[in-house]
Amino acid sequence: MKLTLFFNSILLFTCCFFMSMGMYAQSVSVSAAIKFEKWEAGTVVDESEVQAYGIDKCFKAEIIKGATLNRMWNKSYKEGCPIGRERLRYLKVLHRNADGKTQLGELVCNVNIADKLLRIFRKLYDAGYKIEKMCLIDDFDADDERSMAANNTSCFNYRVVSGTKTVSKHGYGLAIDLNPRYNPYVHTLNGVRMVEPANGKDYAFNRSKRKDIPYKIDTNDLAYKLFIAEGFSWGGNWRTMKDYQHFDYRR
Repeated sequence: MKLTLFFNSILLFTCCFFMSMGMYAQSVSVSAAIKFEKWEAGTVVDESEVQAYGIDKCFKAEIIKGATLNRMWNKSYKEGCPIGRERLRYLKVLHRNADGKTQLGELVCNVNIADKLLRIFRKLYDAGYKIEKMCLIDDFDADDERSMAANNTSCFNYRVVSGTKTVSKHGYGLAIDLNPRYNPYVHTLNGVRMVEPANGKDYAFNRSKRKDIPYKIDTNDLAYKLFIAEGFSWGGNWRTMKDYQHFDYRR
């Protein structure tokens, strides 16, 4: 009798334990789902949360509407923009931040390169490639200098090429600036050597020989190889100026 009661107690404890664990796992899953559905760029998430939510759902393209359009209006997207919003896509991606942790990222791009970027960023994520920050440039009021200075990776922004009146490839959503502070834009304007962003000056010169530059993009870099394989060109290969952060699609 006592032995039966003992085993029944063990069985009851075991059942209660696994039920509580199941309820805990379910609550974690619900919590993760809310976090991913809300999708606030810069949010750090755990690998277990990614797996519970589904990694494929963390790399997706959406049409521009509602809250996203409101964030962009009169900032990156404004009157005179050469491309209609129906030709743009909002991308959700995961990336590894400066500490190697998984972080929610976002960007807006031309529909023609949306799938290409999703493939590239999925491969970069799987490889553990670090991208410090990836949020819409509208969070910086579409100010390219501020976004670059914060080392924010971005794509679409209706603006002209620095120092010109020509609409940038970014104005068509066909160019992306990757880890821009550490891969600056170096050019000459009215005889003056310019570095953009200004706080990227320490990373602008003698790059081929240096090993002290975080997030450095060169021809051996994985991001370079992936972008080139998808048909992009790299600003670091330009002759009269160097835009080490910049990849654009010209086909």
